[in-house]
Amino acid sequence: MSWILDEQRRMLRDSAQDFMAERAPVWQLRALRDRRDAQGHDAALWRAFGDQGYSATLVPEAHGGLGLGVCEAGLIAEQVGHTLAASPYLSTAVLAAWLLNTAGSEAQQKQWLPRIAAAQAIVTLAVDEQPRHKPQALAARAARDGGGWRLDGDKLLVIDGHVADAWIVAARADAGTVLLLVPRDTAGVAIERTLMVDAHNAARLRFDGTRVGADAQIGSIEHGAALLDGVLDVGRAVIASELLGLADEVFERTVEYLKQRRQFDRAIGEFQALQHRAAELFCDLELTRAIVRQAQKALDVASADAPLRVAQAKARACLTANRAVQEGVQMHGGIGMTDELEIGMFMKRARVLQELFGDAAFHADRAALLSGY
Repeated sequence: MSWILDEQRRMLRDSAQDFMAERAPVWQLRALRDRRDAQGHDAALWRAFGDQGYSATLVPEAHGGLGLGVCEAGLIAEQVGHTLAASPYLSTAVLAAWLLNTAGSEAQQKQWLPRIAAAQAIVTLAVDEQPRHKPQALAARAARDGGGWRLDGDKLLVIDGHVADAWIVAARADAGTVLLLVPRDTAGVAIERTLMVDAHNAARLRFDGTRVGADAQIGSIEHGAALLDGVLDVGRAVIASELLGLADEVFERTVEYLKQRRQFDRAIGEFQALQHRAAELFCDLELTRAIVRQAQKALDVASADAPLRVAQAKARACLTANRAVQEGVQMHGGIGMTDELEIGMFMKRARVLQELFGDAAFHADRAALLSGY
């Protein structure tokens, strides 16, 4: 994928941009937050994702999808970042769709992929068990139980976990890592919704003697760890796109404010110090855009250096988004600290996305290890 988009991808980006601006503006998230909506997302908006084909991006055509790649999923995520849209796009259309398409059984694919493509189901990945992202330190246990599995353990920060129709749970088995598809109506699952600072959905899950059949397993145990790494990298690359879109939006709003706000009979954007800060942020955004799209292309072509590129992209996107929201708040002055201005909502979302599946420090360390340090 080139840093400069071809016509097909520009059309997809523009379509998603228009759709998000019309159907999922930032005030919609504010309304969900203020009324403490039990679902935490607009079900009608999610169905509209299906109508537009956005939920079908990574679903193959044989199951009613578009059969596109991570590059295209990232373009949609950028526009999600522009409006902070609360939807199961990442959890379901990206993580679950990629995982089921890559390693799901024929029965699992037939059951879930058409429903995901049509935005008629929510399926999410349950990995983290600690406040910090440590996928290599799974404590949840999966043990053979007759012809199936018994699952025990806790999961934190499961995005869209409290509204999911099924969870894909990563657990430690004697022979390695296993991924199990657990339907919502399975006995032995306790669900607690988490009210996050960015007003998006997450949940804590507790599995206590939860039993599923052998057909719940996704992929093999021998390749379970690699499969988990693969789906996490897809999620990280798409999250990096959402961070990029978020940062773009904050930058655009900040530049517009610099043109409008007047001090000492001049627009404050005429002051050279603010111009320099805006110019440096613009450069950061363009560099981040290039590395994020390179990482997504590497995933789509299964390049050997894809994990390294994803680590670099997620680290860079975290740092750039953090700089964008901090500059946005500062350049807006006192009003930038108020809830009335939407910049603060972008800052909160950026903070959550930075932590999700590894922050800048996590991925800087990972990039160093993958580079041989």
